[in-house]
Amino acid sequence: MSERQFHLNAFLMGVGHHEAAWRHPRTNAANLLDVKHFQELGRIAERGKLDSVFFADGLAVGPRVKYNTQAIFEPVTLLSAIAAATEKVGLIATASTSYSDPYTLARKFASLDHISGGRGGWNIVTSAGADEAANFGLDAVPTHSGRYERAEEFLDVTLGLWDSWEEGAVVLDEETGIFADPDRVHRIDHDGQRFTVAGPLNSPRSPQGRPLLVQAGSSESGKDFAARYAEAVFTAQRTLEQGQDFYNDLKARLIKYGRSPDEIKVLPGIVPFIADTEEEAKALEQSFTDLISPEYSLRQLSNMVGVDLTEHSLDAPLPPLPDIDRIQGNKSRYQLVKDLAESENLTVRELIGKLGGGRGHRTFAGTPEQVADELTAWFDKGAADGFNIMPPYLPGGLEVFVDRVVPILQARGLFRTEYTESTLRGHYGLDRPANRFSRAADAAEVSA
Repeated sequence: MSERQFHLNAFLMGVGHHEAAWRHPRTNAANLLDVKHFQELGRIAERGKLDSVFFADGLAVGPRVKYNTQAIFEPVTLLSAIAAATEKVGLIATASTSYSDPYTLARKFASLDHISGGRGGWNIVTSAGADEAANFGLDAVPTHSGRYERAEEFLDVTLGLWDSWEEGAVVLDEETGIFADPDRVHRIDHDGQRFTVAGPLNSPRSPQGRPLLVQAGSSESGKDFAARYAEAVFTAQRTLEQGQDFYNDLKARLIKYGRSPDEIKVLPGIVPFIADTEEEAKALEQSFTDLISPEYSLRQLSNMVGVDLTEHSLDAPLPPLPDIDRIQGNKSRYQLVKDLAESENLTVRELIGKLGGGRGHRTFAGTPEQVADELTAWFDKGAADGFNIMPPYLPGGLEVFVDRVVPILQARGLFRTEYTESTLRGHYGLDRPANRFSRAADAAEVSA
């Protein structure tokens, strides 16, 4: 058995990550609105002993609802339903620091952690879409730096709220009538630039202390934010060399915050098209590409690069793009798309074909053995601690990964054959975080 093992998260989206998945004969579009479909996905992931499942989220309908929309259900609500249908697999939901407030978000995720028995995780995003901003009374997207400044204070408040109940604060002594020990329930009295929050949270400390903290930004601000707070990072890297550079850069930044490299897990995304032969896998991928709606893809690509491409020729290269300093949206995804288009001299039509599977994440078509070899190479060569598996179609794309790729990784000693822990933190090999108020009390006792 290998000492170091993979971490595998299933990034689930509707009936598949490919933007044309809902049109493909391998899916049932009606599943988009059926909670039983998502509960079954959770069970499939658990059958494969995956660390977790994850749902992204957006706060607007999307670029062109006529052709597609990416999120139907609010993810914490959906994961609560999946929690009832599973026992072990971790449950990670996206929520924005831009258009939430710390108290209600802290309570929501604490509730998910209680409901699931310690399997909750929060993917922290800062919401870069103009259509999202418009839904919250803003004329434009807040600046990139401003979003991250708000996110840092947001995290400080949220972490304080999750600590506001010490271990053992809930007494439940029926004889004396004492529900909780008030000396172990604390106000946080945060008075900052953006938030004023008294506390305590009206939810006791959750089973794993606090939900797992996940982050997905790869800009300079995003990497610094991850190095300070995140315990798992989802990232889009298209080549092994890019993956190695990101991995080494992020791990090196942890020192600044007094953290060690094993305190954060780096999980690049991969969209696998899997079949018995490489030729069949590539034909499967092409069958999805053939169903792409250019009208939808152009609007989505326009949002990524900050230029309206809806009237641009599909058979021409991208027009000149703005400097990255002028991009207030997702800077890392902008750079990835720009580099991809320029390095391969792609037309817009070719570019939207390459982005259709995973919006910039690496796609790979091959046999189960080839997929396992690809993942193993990245893992062994210092580009990943595991992977964010993004099935192009669901449920079949997840089933084939669980039933045909996972056993290969298990046979190589690279992935668990059974769950050994009951919490999401346990799956990721992370300690239960200490409570700041308990630490303060312990320090005061020692000094006395």
